[in-house]
Amino acid sequence: TPSSGFKAAKHEMAFKGKTVDSKTVLLNLLLCLLIFYSLFYMIGSVCFGAFRLDHFDGLIPFDFKTEPAESNSKYLVNLLSLELTYFCSGILFAAVVKRRVWDYALTVTLLHVMITSLVTSLLILCVAFSTGSGLFLMICNGQLIAYFTCQSEQSYATFSYY
Repeated sequence: TPSSGFKAAKHEMAFKGKTVDSKTVLLNLLLCLLIFYSLFYMIGSVCFGAFRLDHFDGLIPFDFKTEPAESNSKYLVNLLSLELTYFCSGILFAAVVKRRVWDYALTVTLLHVMITSLVTSLLILCVAFSTGSGLFLMICNGQLIAYFTCQSEQSYATFSYY
């Protein structure tokens, strides 16, 4: 039908342009991630030095627990590092990918949010695991010591009583 030919021609026009293979896209994405996190750490270390903070922690891209206040230097360093990283990343992304910078910027940002959530979850999981295993050790050791030291006492219940 004539209308279907018109739709096909219209459809072809919408996708005119040079397509990029997925290997190139993945390589560009990895380069953009490397640029983003390298810049984050470099800018973060310069800002930590400029603000003369005592301790530079490696979790700067993932630190969102610092109290947001204008008087908190660590918060200002984290915020300034983040904003400068985004600004400089945009310039370097343009040099690497040459087009569709917005796509890579959005993807890197979404991956950063996911990585931050994962790191935070892993930290919470590690704290929960270490606390849980510490609790288990405390209970077992305490019970064993109480059992062996208080075995002669009549008031101490034995394991068979439980």
